[in-house]
Amino acid sequence: MKLQIIKSEAEYERYLAWVDQMFDRNPPIDSPEGEELQVALLLIKQYEDLHHQIPKPDPIEAIKLKMQESGIRNKDLVARNYGSKGHISSLLNRRKPLTLELAKRFSKEMGIPAEVFFG
Repeated sequence: MKLQIIKSEAEYERYLAWVDQMFDRNPPIDSPEGEELQVALLLIKQYEDLHHQIPKPDPIEAIKLKMQESGIRNKDLVARNYGSKGHISSLLNRRKPLTLELAKRFSKEMGIPAEVFFG
């Protein structure tokens, strides 16, 4: 395959099919086919970064999901000094903004990646 910058969705699909075939062959990384495969993957990534961007997660939705996964309720956040019952409710219902201090705490204490809050 002649490798070049991917300029259309049709070319992108063709590259994906070719890469799939190459993976089935499992060429050694340092072989000419393996190096060609690596370049094709870089070209695919470049095209995806430009045309298939993944939306950034919503911080409040991430907090709610983490709470659900961990079995944490609003009153548990009150007990952990995240704020009053009313403040937590307003925060989770988007009536009050998420402060930098709370974002840091949610990140550190609940294991939510900082990128979710600070993009």
